[in-house]
Amino acid sequence: MSAIPVNAAFFSVEFGDKLKGVFREMSGLGSENEVTQQRATNAKGEVIWFQIPGNLKWNPVTLKQGITTDASSLSLWNWRKEIEEGKYEAAKTNGSIVMYNQAGEEVARWNFEGAWPSKISGPAPNANSNEVAIEELTLVYDKYIRVK
Repeated sequence: MSAIPVNAAFFSVEFGDKLKGVFREMSGLGSENEVTQQRATNAKGEVIWFQIPGNLKWNPVTLKQGITTDASSLSLWNWRKEIEEGKYEAAKTNGSIVMYNQAGEEVARWNFEGAWPSKISGPAPNANSNEVAIEELTLVYDKYIRVK
């Protein structure tokens, strides 16, 4: 049996009591290493170059959602406010981003540790637009792992 691709449209976000919900878009998930050039001399006295992994960098995750009239929209701003007020340790939380198949079954999960909102952006109202007003939250974190 061949693997079935996962539809990117079905996902949710869970970060304790700080943030829960369904978002329109997520981007940035990933990590990378700086690449360090190393020089050595082999047994014949020849200079050889090779590359080794340098510092590890976790990419920020950006979440976008339409502004709603319920408390979920305000929770993004309240979480960010904790950072703005210097309550860094209280703001850090663990959480998950979960993807589902069309039957609503969990098919992928990324767990995050020490996440907090580094940036928040409000909508860009335009009287000539019929689009939903979008707000954006950028999360940074200590680490993450894909567990499913």
